[in-house]
Amino acid sequence: MAGSCSSPGCKLSVPSQLESERLCVLHFTLRVEQQCAEMRRETALGHAPHARQVEIIRWIAEHGEMLARVATCGLQMENEMKARILSTFLTLMNLRENLDRAALRAPTTRVAR
Repeated sequence: MAGSCSSPGCKLSVPSQLESERLCVLHFTLRVEQQCAEMRRETALGHAPHARQVEIIRWIAEHGEMLARVATCGLQMENEMKARILSTFLTLMNLRENLDRAALRAPTTRVAR
């Protein structure tokens, strides 16, 4: 364990896999869920530029990998926390799927001949 969670009032320890985030597992999952909701709203209409879409895809992969490392590192977790982790994985997967769907809905630009 790397220290205490940086979330105000939280005294839970931070697993080494989340040391860079300085958050306990609970607050990490809550933050990922919140950021996913913000990105889903941002990309829902398909107007996000390609560079932003690529940035979001990388973010999904990085945070999914961090979550997988925490989930499989051998920490003793209650069933509620395991369920929260699974729910967060689903949220990441849904964001990626929504991003792909929004890109398909975006009108293609046609070149005049």
